[in-house]
Amino acid sequence: MVTGIGVDAFLIDLDGVLYTGTTAVPGAQQTLEFLEEHGYPFRFVTNSTRRSRESIAQRLRTLGFSIPASMIFSPAVVAAGRLGKAGKRKVLLVSTGDVHRDFEAAGISTDSPDADAVVVADAGENFTYDRLTYAFRTLLGGADLIALEEDRYWMGDDGLMLSAGPYVTALEYASGRSAVLVGKPSPEFFLQALSDMGISPERAAMVGDDLDSDIGGAKRCGMKGILVMTGKYREDRVKNATIQPDYILSSIATLPDLLIRSSFPLPHQHL
Repeated sequence: MVTGIGVDAFLIDLDGVLYTGTTAVPGAQQTLEFLEEHGYPFRFVTNSTRRSRESIAQRLRTLGFSIPASMIFSPAVVAAGRLGKAGKRKVLLVSTGDVHRDFEAAGISTDSPDADAVVVADAGENFTYDRLTYAFRTLLGGADLIALEEDRYWMGDDGLMLSAGPYVTALEYASGRSAVLVGKPSPEFFLQALSDMGISPERAAMVGDDLDSDIGGAKRCGMKGILVMTGKYREDRVKNATIQPDYILSSIATLPDLLIRSSFPLPHQHL
């Protein structure tokens, strides 16, 4: 279904869009039901790198969302596929949670002393001096550096939290090696999710709360960008940014209003 905003499919971020912290965004589930009822295909693209694909789906169920794991695209899934195709089966994974399961499911060991690659996820409290030094030495030994995401921060229950990006930058600076990004805003990441729907970028829109990784990455792929004011949205950041979304919504709950209005809002008009 082609909309008045010129798209017929959506990629939707999770954290900051469907939920913040441990709370579902009011009206988010109703928006997903609206999209299904009106024939809009959609997939979920998340830079979450603490949880496996199955674990993400399970957590969403606790928040009231019934989303199959197959509809969720995470950096770990993309990275594991990329490594497998290259014949690389040993990595040093800097992470927390159960994201290691996506690599192990692809036959890749995640704590090898002779690793082919250092893979950096959002490791939280596991970003220790010892772990980062181990990763640094592994890079000096010839391993590739792969970033599952390069987000600067994310919204936790008690405020903004450092994400993986600052640590990836530190390892790049120390080792002299450049990271290969497989999560947002990597074009490869968006294109894989779009391919799953059989949709070209110019017919799709990204709904996200991050101006750089969500909106910037999507627009560089040829997609439209819809920024929501939940999650990590900051008005001053948008005003001073070179990247500008096509639309700004108070939350994903107002996406149906955008789609059904007979006179669509101008870019940056808030709904």
